[in-house]
Amino acid sequence: MAKRTQKAGATARYGPRYGVSVRRRAGSAIAKKSRNYTCPNCQYPKVRRRAAGIWECKKCQHTFSGGVWEPYTRASDANKRIVRRSMEGATATDMTVIAQQAALDYERKLSQRDSDEASEEE
Repeated sequence: MAKRTQKAGATARYGPRYGVSVRRRAGSAIAKKSRNYTCPNCQYPKVRRRAAGIWECKKCQHTFSGGVWEPYTRASDANKRIVRRSMEGATATDMTVIAQQAALDYERKLSQRDSDEASEEE
């Protein structure tokens, strides 16, 4: 006979309370919080959460701020990219994206001009 229930994992302490979706979200948050991350300073994989939004490396004692559940959020990654690009200058990939955007803008202007000329002829 097949098993009827799943293993509860970190949220087993809640038992049947609070509902499945709430327990599932709590379990993913607990898993993110207690996972080991890599240190941005020494690359050692032992960064642990000290408090909400405060992370510390166990090897070099480098303390830094991050997200509540993860040390690196999408916003922090975007900010690091922006800072790096401003310090290094535009890369080849950036130049390609800029050129593609300029080409699209040029095509839009041409099609807009053609549609304006067609409406003037009518």
